[in-house]
Amino acid sequence: MKPNVPTPPPTTSILQKRIITGASIALLLITVFIMPSILNPKPEWSSLWMFRPLLVVAIAGGLAAAGIHVLLVWQAKYGWPKILVYGICVLGYIMALWIGTVAGLDGTLWN
Repeated sequence: MKPNVPTPPPTTSILQKRIITGASIALLLITVFIMPSILNPKPEWSSLWMFRPLLVVAIAGGLAAAGIHVLLVWQAKYGWPKILVYGICVLGYIMALWIGTVAGLDGTLWN
């Protein structure tokens, strides 16, 4: 019989928290970035133009956070150097936000 050993929390809840956090940060940043254009949009844009950048950047932030989760799990499993993994995570998140911002704002602010 095995002794009662506490089990670690499931990684899916941690993954969900990281995805929500990554998407929330991305959503906050893109909202601050496009706020002046939301208040004074160009007449040739449709009335719902702002939803595309908000959705695309939030999805990019969530996907980047999922990638960060995978890297952190691998770091814990294989013992990779923390400074290297954290550096890759920060660089990858910034790159994902940049690509999401460019894809989301294509045709509106960055035409």
